[in-house]
Amino acid sequence: MNHKRPPVPAVIVIALLVIVSAYFIVTQTLGDGNGTLTASGTIEATIVNLSPEMAGKVKEVLVEEGQSVTMGDPVLILDDSLLAAQREVTQSGIASAQSALLTAQSASDMAQAQYDVALTAARAQEGSQRLADWSKNTPNWFEQPLWYFSQDEQIVAAQVEVEASLQALQQAQTDLESVIQNLSNANFVAAETRLSNARMGYLIAKSVDNHAQITGGKVSPEDVDVHIPMRAPSAYRVKIAIAKDMSGESDILNVSQDALDAADAELDEAEEAYKDLLTSDAANRVLEARAAVSVAQERYEVALDTLSSLQTGEYSQQVTIAAMGLEQAKTALGQAESAVHQAEANLALLDTQITKLTVYAPMDGVILTRNIEAGEFVQPGSIAFAMADLNNITITVYVPEDRYGQTTLGQQAQVTVDSFPGETFTAEVIHIADQAEFTPRNVQTVEGRSSTVYAIKLKVTDSEGKLKIGMPADVVFK
Repeated sequence: MNHKRPPVPAVIVIALLVIVSAYFIVTQTLGDGNGTLTASGTIEATIVNLSPEMAGKVKEVLVEEGQSVTMGDPVLILDDSLLAAQREVTQSGIASAQSALLTAQSASDMAQAQYDVALTAARAQEGSQRLADWSKNTPNWFEQPLWYFSQDEQIVAAQVEVEASLQALQQAQTDLESVIQNLSNANFVAAETRLSNARMGYLIAKSVDNHAQITGGKVSPEDVDVHIPMRAPSAYRVKIAIAKDMSGESDILNVSQDALDAADAELDEAEEAYKDLLTSDAANRVLEARAAVSVAQERYEVALDTLSSLQTGEYSQQVTIAAMGLEQAKTALGQAESAVHQAEANLALLDTQITKLTVYAPMDGVILTRNIEAGEFVQPGSIAFAMADLNNITITVYVPEDRYGQTTLGQQAQVTVDSFPGETFTAEVIHIADQAEFTPRNVQTVEGRSSTVYAIKLKVTDSEGKLKIGMPADVVFK
């Protein structure tokens, strides 16, 4: 592959540029024959870009390029119509939240009053029982007096017993079901079922037979004028039969009586069958399981009754319910207060956002560039203006490494510019770089290291504001 070389004249030009650049860097800091250190640079100033914090449409631009501004002067205003409308809505929300807060406060006060009334009434009812605990003799089965344990401790113990008795009842019911499902107990269980059904059938037949008796508007048994010895069997039923016959309803009585007799006969047979199996092992197992359920059920009921009897005074159900209502009312009150605080925080946020729609000058200075016009839409962070503080002028020059030791912080210097020939400005060294730079490029030869330089920054005094950013200037160090 053929590589084209640059023309000879181009090579010569590049070499001359390198030589001239190196010569300029070196000669600008050689100074005069007396060893005075000189350097050249350009006038600088701190430039600040002004950007809006909020997005929006530009309503008004208040400054022009080159205009001097003072810190705090407004320079840009964005349209606030949308945020103003949101602020009105938020203010309305605050009013609603405050109204809800008043309602919640009233409800809380009412709940507190109801709790106080319930507690007072409960304490009044508890008084006699509390005094009785002090006056009663200690039961023989206890060594401690009745007042030994506090009411709260007794309630906790009763609650433990309620839970334990409930678990025992559930276990007894499970055991009974297991016994009933056991095939070895099937005959006795069937006899129990027959007896249960027969008893219920007899009760229902008895009730139906009673309904068949004569009621108002018909002949009553008491109206039957027949002398029947009251000690005779079914004397009253004889009068009922006569009254039925006189009322024309003897068939109803006969049918109901037949049904009752049949139910009675079935009950007798069921009881006999049940008794025949009572001596069996199956009967013993089933009866024991049923007894366990009955005892467990009664234990649970007594535990509940005991707990209820202990729940007096501030522990009574009325007070507990009132306390729950009070707690709910307080929770609602807290939520209402939070709603008010949230609405007020939203309003404060909107006020802050509205304030951010106006951009202010962060310092004294001059507007260098203006990048927006009225009617444009800007985004947060977009650069609207660039400004500089021309009262804080600096210049940065570069000193070769072999002259670096001749500069110190606070060292004075004189600055001259072409725009004001014959006039000098005072300057002071405010920063010396702690790392060298290679100019115009990184060189590796001994001769090339003579172009290694350090940046020196000076603050220039310009009380009349004559110096401008970008002016070339010469510096003579004293």
